[in-house]
Amino acid sequence: MVAAIRAEHLRKVYPQSTAGVAALEDLTLEVPTGRVYGLIGRNGAGKTTFVRICGTQLKSTSGRVSILGLEVDREDREIRSRIACIPQESRPLYFLNVEEVVLLYLTMRGMDRVEARRRTRDALAELSLTEYAKRSVQRLSGGLRRRTLCAMVLASDADLLFLDEPTTGLDPIARREVWEAIRRTSREQRTIVLTTHYLDEAEALSTRLALVERGRLVLEGTPADLRGRVRYPYRVTIQGSFPREELEGYGKVSEIEGGLLVFTREAEAREIARKALELGVRLSLGPVSLEDIFLDIVGRSIEEDTPREEAAG
Repeated sequence: MVAAIRAEHLRKVYPQSTAGVAALEDLTLEVPTGRVYGLIGRNGAGKTTFVRICGTQLKSTSGRVSILGLEVDREDREIRSRIACIPQESRPLYFLNVEEVVLLYLTMRGMDRVEARRRTRDALAELSLTEYAKRSVQRLSGGLRRRTLCAMVLASDADLLFLDEPTTGLDPIARREVWEAIRRTSREQRTIVLTTHYLDEAEALSTRLALVERGRLVLEGTPADLRGRVRYPYRVTIQGSFPREELEGYGKVSEIEGGLLVFTREAEAREIARKALELGVRLSLGPVSLEDIFLDIVGRSIEEDTPREEAAG
């Protein structure tokens, strides 16, 4: 079966980059068809650059990318007819209403007008936008504009969808509605590439995940594969002064910003908690999560920006 995306030794250096720092560095990965593939990483890690190259909006410095068996930079017109994208910084046309934004996008893609109207109606209903159908985009909140863009792309007949931070700025209920729309779309055997720094979102939706840090692929696999990287089922996060040597016998100890992260078993986690309370040190404990794996690998929270620029415009 042809892969949805095949990237080989992909590198991108922006002309304005200080000292030639690469936004992507020797990135090689393969995205299977008919799945939700999650790209996770901090802001500036290279996710948006990767999406823009795959979407034929940006040329790589070196390396090769194929989309649905078509070569980027050689077969861009054919690629564009088979993909749809919500860029991270995109905005719908302000002079249209919500219904018109979705309908215009579908008809511009060549969809039959009757089918386009049906898909528009269904997408607005699915994302709770029906009551706003006739409202001008310029009168919408940022969250409603983002949901309008999600409706526009998810209503399309594209084989491959790029959703770059699709739920940024949405409230919890709206996020869940977008999640359900993504799940419904994936059941149609279409491929979705989801970039996000919300690890709960990535884990809830993705069949496979790729962790990108400083433009490099750090880890790739199913959510279970990534969890399996950590031998211990519990984690303890300690903020403050706690002698590291006292923790070494309990499991795997890693330094994180402001403290220590310990992967261990439940009984040992409780023992560490008791000692931390005696020392007056703040801590948290619980089952291992994707956030813990990220902390273990990268050494800092996914919420912290990568200290280098990734051009988004």
